Formats: sequence, structure tokens, C-alpha cells
Amino acid sequence: MAEHAYRLLSAIGGTVAALVMLLGVVIPAFRRTAVPRVQATTGPVDWAALVLPAIVLVLGIIPTMGVNHFGYGYRQSVALWFRGLSAENPGVAVICHAPLIHRIHAPAAWAILAVWPLARLVHAWSVPLWYLWRPYVLYRGRAPAHPAGPGTGGHRRRRIGVRH
Repeated sequence: MAEHAYRLLSAIGGTVAALVMLLGVVIPAFRRTAVPRVQATTGPVDWAALVLPAIVLVLGIIPTMGVNHFGYGYRQSVALWFRGLSAENPGVAVICHAPLIHRIHAPAAWAILAVWPLARLVHAWSVPLWYLWRPYVLYRGRAPAHPAGPGTGGHRRRRIGVRH
């Protein structure tokens, strides 16, 4: 793949991922601060589960807008190291020469994995998309009950054949 096409594809893919991640941070953060019921059940781990993706987001956007804009050879360093992780042979020497922002971005993403089992991040895998197409649920209230007559022990007397 040509270098220009690779940069364009990675910039577009990174931008889409950043926008999706931004929504994934902003929407829960809004709910945790604006909805009293959710706010009451929010703990420190829940806040960590929102702050860590925000940090990863910022650390991912900075290289895309700054370092990559000036032509950093991502394919010869970070990409080789990342592929080496899956082959259980990461080229540590390769990543050591990468810009600092790239070296911070990866461990910050690993911190999310460390918090994952302790937080509500499981919803990233179980998104209830069926909620978008479910029928509207109508909740009906009961008609207000009339107070029972005096001396009836709290029960109303029923007349046969008359609806009350």
C-alpha cells in the first residue's frame, strides 16, 4: 500500500474511532453527572472507567493531528511493535525510538483493560441495540381509590350488580 494511501486510511480510521470513543465518554459522563439515580450509584471505579478512555482519546488524537501530520514513519516503528505483540515477539528496541506520545498511548489503553473487570465496561460488548426498535411501552396509572366508609375496617361494601 502506498504511503499516502496508508496515511489517509489511518487518519480516516483514527478520526472515526475518535468520534465513536468521544461519544462513548461524553454520553456516560453526562448521565453520571445529570441523572440523580445514576449519580447516586456512581463510584470511583466508574469515574476511572470514564477518565481512562478520555486520556487514551487525547493521547490518540495528538499524534494524529501533530506527529503524523509532519510525516512520522508509523509503519516502521509502532506498527512493527504492535504486530510483534500478537506474535509474542515485540520489538522493544523499535518502540523505544518512537515519539513519547506513542509510547504513552499504548500503556494508557492497557490501563483500561486493567479496570475493565471492575467497572461497567462490559456494556461495550453487550450494547442493547434492540432498544432502538422495541415498541413504545405505555405505563398506565391506576384510578385513584375512593376512601373506605367509616366502620368498614378499610373495606368497601360491595353491592351486588353495581360496579364501583
